[in-house]
Formats: sequence, C-alpha cells, structure tokens
Amino acid sequence: MTRAAAIIGAGVIGAGWAARFLLSGWDVRVFDTDPEAERRVGAVLEDARRALPGLSDRPLPPEGGLSFPAVLSEAVAGAAWIQESLPERLALKRKVYQKIQAHCRDGAVIASSSARFTPAALQGCATTPAQILGAHPVDPVYLLPLVELSVSPANPPEMVARAEEVLQGLGMFPLHVTAESEDRIAERLEEALWREALGLVRDGIATPQQIDAAIRMGPGLRWAQMGPFETRGIAADLTSEPFDEVSEPLAAPPDAPPGRGLAQTRDAALVAMLRALKWADRGAGAHLNRVDGARPLPEIDIARPIVTSEHAVPLDWTDYNGHMTESRYLQAFADATDRFMEIIGVDAEYLASGGSFFTVETHIRHLMEVHAGAALRVETLCLGAEGKRMHLFHQIHSGDTLLATGEHMLLHVSLKTRRAAPPAPHVAGRLAEIAAAHAALPRPRGVGRAVGQGH
Repeated sequence: MTRAAAIIGAGVIGAGWAARFLLSGWDVRVFDTDPEAERRVGAVLEDARRALPGLSDRPLPPEGGLSFPAVLSEAVAGAAWIQESLPERLALKRKVYQKIQAHCRDGAVIASSSARFTPAALQGCATTPAQILGAHPVDPVYLLPLVELSVSPANPPEMVARAEEVLQGLGMFPLHVTAESEDRIAERLEEALWREALGLVRDGIATPQQIDAAIRMGPGLRWAQMGPFETRGIAADLTSEPFDEVSEPLAAPPDAPPGRGLAQTRDAALVAMLRALKWADRGAGAHLNRVDGARPLPEIDIARPIVTSEHAVPLDWTDYNGHMTESRYLQAFADATDRFMEIIGVDAEYLASGGSFFTVETHIRHLMEVHAGAALRVETLCLGAEGKRMHLFHQIHSGDTLLATGEHMLLHVSLKTRRAAPPAPHVAGRLAEIAAAHAALPRPRGVGRAVGQGH
C-alpha cells in the first residue's frame, strides 16, 4: 500500500522533500499558498528525476502521485509523514502545528526542517508534543543523504525509531542528535568555515576566489569521504603524532582498514571523485582537464596503427578480482574512438554543426588481465570507410603485451534528424586517406572474430 506524505511549505527545501518522497514511491501532497509553488516543485522534481535514480544500482519503486490540495486539512489527512518547511518563525510554526494536529492521524510523524529551533521549542503549545521532532536536511534534499534527526524527551522511542526507519527508506542518512541545542551540526561547521572565510577576506589575506579554490582543490575533496577527526586519525597513524585534543578516542568506521590501508582506501575514493569531477568539468576536475589539455598528444603517423590513447589504469577501474573491470575495456576503446574521430575532423566544431558517428556494433576480446597503475596504450586501425560507415579495430597494449582487442562499426549520423547521413567532405576525405594507408598493413589477429571462436 502506498504511503502518503504531506509537505507544508514548498520553498527549496520543501520542494526537495517532495521530490525525495515522490521518487521513493510515496504519494505526496504539497500545501503552499504561494501561486508559484506548483511550478517550483515541478522544476525541482525535474532535476531530481534526472539525478536521483542514477545513485542506485537497483530500480527505484514506482513514482507516487503528486497533488496540491487547496486546504491544509486535506493535505495532512491520513498522511503518515508531515514535513514542515516553513519560514523560521516560531509563532508561525506553532500555529500551523495546532492546525495540523486538528486534522492529522494520531500516529503521524510531524517533522520540521527547521535549522534554528529545538524540538522542545517546536513542541510548545502543541496538542500532542510527542508527534513533533526535527528533521533538518541538506540542500539538495533529493540528492544528499544527511538529515539531522533531533528529538526531545517528549518523543517516545518507538516514534523516533519509526522516523529513522522512514528516513532510511528514503535513502537518507538520519543522524540522531539527542543534545538539546539550537545548532545543527553540519550547519554549525559550515558557518564556522564561512566566518573564517570572511575573516580572511576582511584581513586582506585571501580573495573570495582564492578561498573557493583552496576548498575545491584540497580539503573539500577529502571531506567528501571523511571528517576532521578521521582525517587527523590517519595522520596520527602514519606519523605516530599524539592526538590528545579530545578525551574521547577517535573511532574509525567499522569497515575501515588500519594505517596505510585506510590511506589507500582514501586515495581510491579521491581518484573516483576527481574523475567524476573531470566528467562534470567542475572544480578540481576542470583543473585536471586543463592539465590534460596542456599535455602533448602522441604524434599521428597514418602509415602505422595510430596511437589514440595512452594513460595508466586508474584505481577506480579495478574490480573485485583486482584487475581492470570488464566495462573499462569498452571505455578505453570508446575513448580511443573519440580520439580517432578528432583526428579525422569530428571535433567540437563539427559536432556543433550537427554531424557525428554512432557506434552500431562492437566485439571485444579480453586476452590478458591488467592491474591498477599499469600503463595502457591503444593502437587503432581503420579497416574500412565506405559511405556512411567507419570500421575500426583497436588494440590495447601494456608494454609489449596485448591485453584486448575491440572491433567497432560506426555510422555517420545527422544530430538533427538522428538518422544516418554522409559525412562532410573534409571528414570523408581524411577518413578515406587513413583507410587507404591502413589497407597496406597486415591485418591483426582477431579481425572479424565472433563470440565463441576463441582468441
């Protein structure tokens, strides 16, 4: 049976909550008197549909139904979870809670996104204080897992446990906070960093651009996988420096390997994040793309197989067997194809003009395993270039060892019609020139091989 959630207040946070519940299979009712609320929720939901499903390697449940009741009582009636995301005015929140509790079911959780008020303050004047607790998320709510779950003695343990279960079912990470404080942990840390940033600017030590770069290129990447105490803990393990600033001993995650193992795990995660940022061309990833762009490419000699790619096997390209995973062989071949397309003139300008090549058939032979850090070199032969077709044969080498081959048939297409179309004359001419030169070379073993014919 589909459960219902009521979202009271559809600002950025409320709209994010609506998307999170909706994409987790809940029916969602949004109440907001702002005539722009429906448009705002729709825009956030569009972003969430594009991003959130990609976080999971399992299918999400069917999306729930979305409605915008005109009255509060209709929104909260029968809802299992009521998320309040109103402006930070305590009197307003308390007044709305009284109206909610007049119409909601007894067992409903009433959670506040408030970043300012304690659960005890929110519960004041409430008919049933036990229902009200704090659930403060981080924007974008539909994507980031943290939600600080703050409670008071008025909240019975069974309700707190139910709240945690619901939030976990939404794919969130409920951080249970029992201390009575108006501060939120993540927000207080962010505010501390912000105060220091303003101080550095005010004192003439750094510009805003320098401060942003310092975070993007350094500790911000590390913070994505470990907090300040764990970071200092690694330093203490590796350097034997004492750490006595706090009386409570540092606790590494239960699955974390000790010493160098934890450092290596950190490095692998950093590589994966940095490569993801390269794909997005943001932050440190944009910097790495510029570094790559400044490095010389291999010289092109069409009288022999063309070197279309050279790089080491990244840490995040390895699998549970300890060698390069199956899908990364295809990625290496795809990268080589992209480089070959650039060589024949299918560059950014050509793509913008509306032409490209699409792969229509691929055959890969996996010949040898290769491990992280090993140098890869992809050599490419053009086996044919007739009309709209381009026939490529890639070979991946590590040193003198042949690791894999990939044979690919591509068709030139119009990006406007998404149908096959002849390439531009300068592309067709360059492609034909390379194909003619490669026709004089020996055909490598594996060309035309089908599945099951062996190596």
